[in-house]
Amino acid sequence: MPSPRQPPRPPRPVTPDSLERSALRYLERFATSAENFRRVLMRKVDAAARAHPGLDREQAAGWVEALIRRYTGAGLLNDAAYADMKAGSLHRRGTSTRAIREKLAAKGVDRGAVDRALDGLDADTDGPLDRAAALALARRRRLGPFRAPDKRAALRDKDLAALGRAGFDYATARSVIDGNTDGEEE
Repeated sequence: MPSPRQPPRPPRPVTPDSLERSALRYLERFATSAENFRRVLMRKVDAAARAHPGLDREQAAGWVEALIRRYTGAGLLNDAAYADMKAGSLHRRGTSTRAIREKLAAKGVDRGAVDRALDGLDADTDGPLDRAAALALARRRRLGPFRAPDKRAALRDKDLAALGRAGFDYATARSVIDGNTDGEEE
């Protein structure tokens, strides 16, 4: 017989030391932007403030800002490096430049860092950036030229729609889906 569920434990009160330990544990596991890091730590502060009414949220927000300044100065938080790494990773997975911009903006990376990251990708890629990403997505999901030849024509519209939902324009999607069976060039 399963044991009855116990209610979740309330969060511990936040102190500068506990916040720093939590911040370092987060940075050990995840690469992030400064703004996203602020959001993560402030969620922790807000949860602790709800559970412990005596906690001064403004004081804890000051601790978070001090950590962010210190970690940025030490190089643990670097939005430009994060944007380069994340944009490259998303591009290799087959994410369109439009979707890359949106995802990095959602993480709080400024537009200039995103533009520089995409310019760096464009310099490293032969041909149009979106076409290379669309090919990678088609290869990964076995769309268009990476599909069995007998099913390719029947599923053409479905494959075009999949690339359209991924953020690619019609011309790019059509050139990839209607490309040669090796998938590399038209």
